[in-house]
Amino acid sequence: MINRPHLDTDWLASLPAKSLHFVRGIEKEGLRVTSDAHISQTDHPKGLGSALMHPHITTDYSEALLEFITPAMSDDADPLAFLRDLQQYAYTKMDQDELIWPGSMPAIINDDLDVRIAEYGVSNIGKLKHVYRHGLWHRYGRSMQAIAGLHFNFSLPDVFWSHFQEQQKNTDSLQDFRSQGYFRLIRNFKRHSWLLMYLFGSSPAMDASFRHKAQNMNKAGAHTDYLGYASSLRMSDIGYTNNKAQESLKVSINSLDAYIASMRTAIHTVHPPYEAIGLKDGDSYLQINSNILQIENEFYSDIRPKRVTLPGEKPVCALIRRGVEYVEIRCMDLDPFEPAGIATETMHFLELFLVWCLLSENDEVGDTEAKELKENLRRVVHEGFDPNLTLLDKDKEVPIKGRMTYQLGCLRDLAAIMDQVKGTTCYSDSVTMAQERIDHPELIPSNRIRAQLEAGHDHTDLMLALAKQHKASLLAEPLGEELASQLEKLSERSVDQQETIESMTQLSFAQFIDAYQHQDDEYCQ
Repeated sequence: MINRPHLDTDWLASLPAKSLHFVRGIEKEGLRVTSDAHISQTDHPKGLGSALMHPHITTDYSEALLEFITPAMSDDADPLAFLRDLQQYAYTKMDQDELIWPGSMPAIINDDLDVRIAEYGVSNIGKLKHVYRHGLWHRYGRSMQAIAGLHFNFSLPDVFWSHFQEQQKNTDSLQDFRSQGYFRLIRNFKRHSWLLMYLFGSSPAMDASFRHKAQNMNKAGAHTDYLGYASSLRMSDIGYTNNKAQESLKVSINSLDAYIASMRTAIHTVHPPYEAIGLKDGDSYLQINSNILQIENEFYSDIRPKRVTLPGEKPVCALIRRGVEYVEIRCMDLDPFEPAGIATETMHFLELFLVWCLLSENDEVGDTEAKELKENLRRVVHEGFDPNLTLLDKDKEVPIKGRMTYQLGCLRDLAAIMDQVKGTTCYSDSVTMAQERIDHPELIPSNRIRAQLEAGHDHTDLMLALAKQHKASLLAEPLGEELASQLEKLSERSVDQQETIESMTQLSFAQFIDAYQHQDDEYCQ
């Protein structure tokens, strides 16, 4: 029998609706590709402005990897509609024959060097972003950095935290209590994120040009590799978790202070294999430094505590000064069947899931449990649809179906209360959707893709067809004149802002890097 965590919801049911007015933001990556499914070799479209300064449209690792960023939006706005609008606008500025790849695993990459590293201009901060990506190349290769995903940013309003603090009879400052609460959420997320990968994993296959990463995979035709039971190659050791240097990291999720201490260790500890790469080749930088992490963002985690940074401020310093502001969920594959990359019901399920993670009591995560949680996630992303799959629960093997039934029961009870408070049915509807997927696994995106492969279709052809459908859908209706005008102004302004920054640069790049890396403890206070 699985121990059901205590969940006191009586106080929650009496809250005003504004207490559950969540703030959501989405960052969606999408690879620009040619009409024959090869990664694009063209520059970031000039019409999209400066990738360094544009608030909503930038690039991730590659010059071809677009990143669409919504503002932080409350319940009265729809980030998915904004995402669609951004992609529609991008299509009007891209080469006519180019497409935005809808899947997480990349299009055709014949050579690692086909992945062009993103450029951000000649300012020191622009050079830093470029050199950081050079370091990722030398550490992990370029192809891995062409994998795309969707990040979901989530926070609760201060009015919720005040009520929650009163209910918990906590006397700390609101900032400290909020930070403690988000780490409580993070711990439970780590315990149960396997459920998200089962329900929403969408990358069981990849183009065979990525084959150098793969072992013991099934073949579908000449151009597709896949795993028969996998939910997400992106989150497997074929993708982001194939990172030997970071495997040794023990980043604590038990408190803000412990998290910061372990992150500082990682960004200040030299890693001999990276030291062997060297820092420079002549006048060209190969990486920012030879430490386990060049900067905090190099840490690959399925969830992060976050705080909006000020210009030039390191993420760790922002957390020290002002505490945790929101959490960033990083495990979500792109749903290739959705033009926005995620369905509305999925977003509501995530909101519900995160609130449950916050409200459920939990102990600190020790080393033994951390290994168990990592193994559970590995099992689901690699073999989630094996009918005999079990998960670990305190050294016991528990059938995954039983765990899912239990989990949805918890979420269903909470959904009813949240719907009552907010005057909606969206959370109960999202649980119904999840239950349907458990009862009928063929509805799950990864299984929909696998069914196409087993019917004789090629993965790349399938993704290409979906990309063309999404493009046609996005361009079927004209972009509103007001929004189009706003985006045009933002693009123009971003170019002006980059030019201003470049004209103001005074320190040498070497001095800038040194100053950035040596924001010490005193500076962060």
